Amino acid sequence: MNTPLDKARKDPESMKARILAVARRLFGEYGFHGTTTRMIAQEVGIDISTLHYHWGGKKDLYESVVIDINKDLRHKLLEVENIIHGRPLAERLDISIDMMTDYLFSQPSVSNLILFHYFTKNRYEGNLDFSVPEFTADIAFSMGLSADRKNVAPETMLKVIAVMNSIHNFISGEGFFRPMLNIERESYIDMVKDTLKFMHIPAFTTVKSS
Repeated sequence: MNTPLDKARKDPESMKARILAVARRLFGEYGFHGTTTRMIAQEVGIDISTLHYHWGGKKDLYESVVIDINKDLRHKLLEVENIIHGRPLAERLDISIDMMTDYLFSQPSVSNLILFHYFTKNRYEGNLDFSVPEFTADIAFSMGLSADRKNVAPETMLKVIAVMNSIHNFISGEGFFRPMLNIERESYIDMVKDTLKFMHIPAFTTVKSS
């Protein structure tokens, strides 16, 4: 049986999909506790009873948003892995930073939701979570930093988390950083990529002397 999320993903023009898209953005801006179903319904331009008909309560809709983002991230990571497979590490990092940064800037709700979920006190009280550990292990394996996707060393996991956190912070912080730099969005995105590569490629590729 298809879930509401399955139906929304199959028909991006449907009411379910419209509600889901707005929910992703508002949950990213205000978090789980700061977002109400009334806010979402108003933004979509529907009666709140219509929202509940399509998605149930706020917890149901939030969990669907989390699942939706997890699916999108996994799909993107597989796409990146297929492209970088077998290339030298520096080239893998270069391509991965470009692709993931472009993707996350086009979907800022992903970074906003992940950071809001983990770094605020308004934690969502439920069993469903973002698949960050799994994604981190996948990235480590794709980068060639671990020979086994299921047994990644903690220090390797932390290095990958550092890369992803820096990307998420540049994206979620665009509204703060870009006015400070006084540059257009396209220039900001290019500068973020260059800065990420400046920080991370030498860190991963420079051979340390013993």
